[in-house]
Order: sequence, then structure tokens, then C-alpha cells
Amino acid sequence: VQLVESGGALVQAGGSLRLSCAASGFTFSIFHMGWYRQALGKQRELVATITSGGITNYAASVKGRFTISRDNAKNTVYLEMNSLKPEDTAVYYCNANVNDRNYWGQGTQVTVSS
Repeated sequence: VQLVESGGALVQAGGSLRLSCAASGFTFSIFHMGWYRQALGKQRELVATITSGGITNYAASVKGRFTISRDNAKNTVYLEMNSLKPEDTAVYYCNANVNDRNYWGQGTQVTVSS
């Protein structure tokens, strides 16, 4: 299993970014995927998840601002982030739960300046 995130950047508050996670090494379409983030000095936390059937779930802090989606033809999961806030600053990680085992990407840095 390999997960490769991209799309992180430095952006001003109120701006937007789209993160991508390219997956390989497993049958992408049948497994749930997720995005997590870890800010400096804090624990990793759930941002959003999407089931194999496309059902989504969001952390309260990002609901209404972030959208998770997946393209099974491209083996890719996305995180569209709008109305970004300084408190969204973190390393964002892609997650796949494959056969009850968690896999993680290397992370992509998102920095939101005020």
C-alpha cells in the first residue's frame, strides 16, 4: 500500500487549497479513505472520511468548509479546503484502512497565514 499526498502550500486566511492523495497497492474502490491532520505539538486528528460508497463524515471544525471526495478511476482521494483559517495549519495525512490495518502517507504541509 502506498499513499502519496500533494497540494499543501502556504495560503492566506480565507483562501482555498485542494489536497490530493494518490493510492496504489490495493483495490482502492472498495476501501474507506480519510484525511487527518497534525498541528505542531498536538495529536493527530480526524478531518474527514469517505466510505467506499461515497458517504462522508467531517470533523465539526471543518464541516461546511472542507469537502472530501474520491475518484475511483484515478485511485485518488481529494480534500477541497475553503475559507481556510490559521488554526487549519498542520501536516495533512491521507489514511487508508485496508483489511483492518491503517496505512498513512508521508503528509503534506498546509500553512495558513493571518
